Amino acid sequence: MSRTCDICGKHTMSGNTVSHAKNRVRRVWKPNLKKVKTQIDGTTVTLKICARCLKSDYITKKV
Repeated sequence: MSRTCDICGKHTMSGNTVSHAKNRVRRVWKPNLKKVKTQIDGTTVTLKICARCLKSDYITKKV
């Protein structure tokens, strides 16, 4: 299961957590994905979109 937004393409990012003593530890940031049902061309489709795209009204939720 890929952790990618179907609209903007936001995906998991990796980097370092840096402590006060400058110790570096690898970690992963995951996007805030939601499964949303929407209607595209008359058919119901379930998309995984990030909360930012959902808030920005890129799609309309099917009620």
